[in-house]
Amino acid sequence: MAGKKKNPYAKYAFIGLIFALLACISTGLIASANILTGIGMFTLPETQQEGLDLALQISVGLLVIGLAAYAILSPNSIRRFLTGRQARYGSNSLILAVAFVGILFAVNYIVYNNPNLLGAPWDMTEDKTNTLAPETLQILATLPAKVTATAFYTDSLNRASAEELLQKFKNNSNGKFDFQFVNPDLDPVSAKEAGVTGDGKIMLQMGEIKEIASFASESELTKTMIRLISPEPRAVYFLQGHGEISLEPGGELSFSTVKSTLEAKNYTVDTLNLLATRAIPEDALAIVVAGPSKPVSEDEMELLKEYVNNGGSLVVMEDPTIFTEFGGASDPLADYLASDWGITLNEDVVIDPVNSQNPFQAISSLYNPSHPITQNLTSSLFVVMPQARSLSISTEKENITQTWLISTTENSWGESDLAASETPTFDPASDVQGPLYLAVAGENFENDGRVVVFGNSIFAINGNFEVYGNGNFIVNSIDWAAEQEDLLDISARPATERFFTPPSQGGFLLLALTAIFVIPGLVVFSGISAWFARRKRG
Repeated sequence: MAGKKKNPYAKYAFIGLIFALLACISTGLIASANILTGIGMFTLPETQQEGLDLALQISVGLLVIGLAAYAILSPNSIRRFLTGRQARYGSNSLILAVAFVGILFAVNYIVYNNPNLLGAPWDMTEDKTNTLAPETLQILATLPAKVTATAFYTDSLNRASAEELLQKFKNNSNGKFDFQFVNPDLDPVSAKEAGVTGDGKIMLQMGEIKEIASFASESELTKTMIRLISPEPRAVYFLQGHGEISLEPGGELSFSTVKSTLEAKNYTVDTLNLLATRAIPEDALAIVVAGPSKPVSEDEMELLKEYVNNGGSLVVMEDPTIFTEFGGASDPLADYLASDWGITLNEDVVIDPVNSQNPFQAISSLYNPSHPITQNLTSSLFVVMPQARSLSISTEKENITQTWLISTTENSWGESDLAASETPTFDPASDVQGPLYLAVAGENFENDGRVVVFGNSIFAINGNFEVYGNGNFIVNSIDWAAEQEDLLDISARPATERFFTPPSQGGFLLLALTAIFVIPGLVVFSGISAWFARRKRG
């Protein structure tokens, strides 16, 4: 048109466009490298990763500069692009796309934060993995008061599955169940007040009543809730009168930490002197014989035997006789365990060369995963027993099962003659080669009697309670002896097996390049082709 000045710089505008295109390609490549390192496909040193991040920022900056240069050099082209027919159609498409994404985001946000908005949460899995068992739903529906769960998880333990499970309980409780997480490393006072030892424990509290779940599973939490809403007297007695370790606070050589931990789980813990009372209380769920320095008498043993035959339970912790005042006296308690249960307390001291600094400290190397006491203990939490004696399962007994719980390595041995040398050495003629049992459990299916036998008592005193898995082990043993481990059996659903074979590194790289370059490139190529075709048609 006449009178209209032509922009002399327009012919250089394409340089800015090419510059922006090159910067766009560079940005895509660097961003792809960041994505691949982020998902673990490749690893880079920290300095190189920082350089990659800086390069990405520079590429984005150059892309913006290129586009800005094109706009400055050829403003008419930008004006036509923004006001033409294509801009109108493009803006309509952009508005529709933004609206669609916004609706999806809003719906997902509302449903995620209000899972019961449409009634019960929908479980679309084939095997109903995300649906709680009917027994659990019934208990949640009949909670008499609000229950608060406090999960004690350190940073070393993944809490994702526990959080998901607790959220299911909360979603199905009609507002009567809530939960929180506490890191016992950062807040050890809360863990101590709750009576929690170890990682991954969950305390349930309703009013002033507390119960502790040993681990995060639907069955364990449901059993714990039953104990919470139906509290029954649970009494455990520690035998006294034979030089046993005291329950009163008073330094490391005390069981006061065991006592306080049991009381935090709603046990009533008291002492029992059979020499004085000549009777066992009717409410006794278990009797603990913890480190006697002198043997239990025959009369007392008759009372204990009758108690077990009527469905009672014994937890026996006897140290090697060389560290007691037994001398040459007989041991009616050990004789009873051997004759009636087939569990023998050997006359030895466990030597464990795994601990080179103190070979008299027996360290568990294996747990028996088939028994309730040890099935949930992790292999990384050892049980350390200073000055322990070994146990053996001597004979099979009718209606009785004997189960070893923990054992030492095969390099250990049971030293039978400590007086021969200050430095014990293995003698194949008199010593017993490992692995050696350090604890054994027995159960009588005819009269429901139970025993748990340890070749050591020092492992559970205050000074050793927090050592690795020691506290867990003694508390789990008393729980099992008191029959507090299986108040409810929830049938597990058979899981649907699905298999995924991950691609090779080359295959994974091909998938990543296809997703990042090929598919977006085809879309861009199609758009450019359509643009050129329309330009040719005028």
